[in-house]
Amino acid sequence: MTRDLRRYARQTTIRLIIGAILLIFLVGGGLILYFYGSGALAMGILCFITGLTPVVLIVLILTLLEWIVKRERNN
Repeated sequence: MTRDLRRYARQTTIRLIIGAILLIFLVGGGLILYFYGSGALAMGILCFITGLTPVVLIVLILTLLEWIVKRERNN
């Protein structure tokens, strides 16, 4: 059994990010739905997705750049 600490750190970070997003959607969305109704929930989800779009694009670009660098190092 090998110990790849970078892989473990990446896995842990991804799990934490997914957990935080789920927590925001479930708890935050549930509270918005409870206090303000379904129309406000739709707007809250739209705002959350709009706010996450630049972050997702940056992560995708950095992942693509990392993939290109690793591929070029092997050649």
